[in-house]
Amino acid sequence: MMSGRSGLGTIALAISFWSLGVSAPRADMIDRSGMEPWEVCGLCHGFDGLSAVAKFPKLAGQRATYIEKQFRDFRAGRRRNDGGQMEAISTELEPHLVQKVAAYFSTLAAPRPGEEKGAGFNLGRELFGRGREGLPACAGCHDPAGAQSSGTLAPWLEAQHRDYLVKQLADFASGARDNDPAGAMNEIAAALQPGEREALADFLAASERPQREP
Repeated sequence: MMSGRSGLGTIALAISFWSLGVSAPRADMIDRSGMEPWEVCGLCHGFDGLSAVAKFPKLAGQRATYIEKQFRDFRAGRRRNDGGQMEAISTELEPHLVQKVAAYFSTLAAPRPGEEKGAGFNLGRELFGRGREGLPACAGCHDPAGAQSSGTLAPWLEAQHRDYLVKQLADFASGARDNDPAGAMNEIAAALQPGEREALADFLAASERPQREP
């Protein structure tokens, strides 16, 4: 039997095997006594919410309401990820603990930009802040003023992994991701012209994220 950090090591090993297609982790593999509920999430997303791998988004300083919604969507099958890890892990965490996990990550220090300004930085800044004909400004939902006026649960995007942002925009455009209740992100992502997806990611990944209220 294992507990605490020993249990974390077992979970990490199980997830590693799973990612290689060996087997899927099950709740009965691990004795999680003494573990905080966010520690399982921290194995991929970082205990400080600053994941080292672009496949896993940084959660530090993210809106708690957004984290809660994504977790519920994975649990209900409204959102999927390529390896299936989140669908399975979301069923292992009791629903009443989801709010606690979201609160933990939302109160961590916001991430710093981890990438240099890419070639599309200036175009991305223009698209994010002002949009263009036929494309609304991303800031209309993804900055605090826009989120308040629009009433959306849109996430903060600055200092996120560039490749993660590109992948999510591609998935919204193709319909592989469709858990935006109004479908706005699917329409917007599909309207992006060649190079604009990467430009937005260049801008956001290299932009400072202010510390915001969780």
